[in-house]
Amino acid sequence: MKTVNSLSGGKTSSYIAANYPADYNVFSLVRTDDKNCLFPDKKIRQIVSDRIGKEFIGTLEEDTIIYTMLDLEQFIGSKIDWVSGRTFDNTIITTKKGTKYLPNKMARYCTTELKTIPILKYIYNKICEDVEMRFGYRANETKRANKMMSKVDLDGFTYVKATFKKDKNNRNIWNDYKYCKPKFPLIDDNIYKDIIEKYWVEKKVRFAYMNNCVGCWWRNPMLLKRMHDKFPKKMEWFANQENERSKWRSDISYKNIIKTKSQIQLFDDDFNECDSGYCGL
Repeated sequence: MKTVNSLSGGKTSSYIAANYPADYNVFSLVRTDDKNCLFPDKKIRQIVSDRIGKEFIGTLEEDTIIYTMLDLEQFIGSKIDWVSGRTFDNTIITTKKGTKYLPNKMARYCTTELKTIPILKYIYNKICEDVEMRFGYRANETKRANKMMSKVDLDGFTYVKATFKKDKNNRNIWNDYKYCKPKFPLIDDNIYKDIIEKYWVEKKVRFAYMNNCVGCWWRNPMLLKRMHDKFPKKMEWFANQENERSKWRSDISYKNIIKTKSQIQLFDDDFNECDSGYCGL
């Protein structure tokens, strides 16, 4: 069985890549077609396009994550494979009546479409055998690990509902595909956030303020407002997806979040894992 490190671009999964060598390292990139979010470096855009085999205009994650993955590959001295599914723009469900159905806490299909399925296809098309996948859950995140393990079969494997084919009427054929046997090395080795932060001090790897999508609806409104202050074009993309009938959140629209007054002083530790947003199976 082959081993895979699932990388998000954050310090925790990067710590796994640096300290737990695997047969494969894989990173799934969230892309957008919106040229208002154009990645500023044309040369790097081409490098990314070559890596994923698709046009790269920009990402709805922080731009720094692109440099994180390039730096990390040099730091660990091992190849990182990049994958990417459809752009976020093309992932959003639109009904036959033209109504948008945005991802939300009840239907978190963005994680499946943008992260899980591209990696699933990578496993089936490149590795072509069962894999053990390491996830970046720290020693204090046993609840997250237990939630994932509650979904495994008797052999310890998780499954993902996905479609690779269409029927004769051009309708998607959905099946449950074996995904991976999850492993949590940081929990096993009692690794907490302070150990990870200390490890990356003065290392030549650039990290984003926060990984995953800038406008992740899992983040609280105060943090989303801060993200707009830092990344206005990306947050405006999220706001522009909403209309009267479709919202990312049930409590407040993104346009109203953007209009709120910024807090004078905020600290990274003011936000927990759920506030920060995270993508997992």
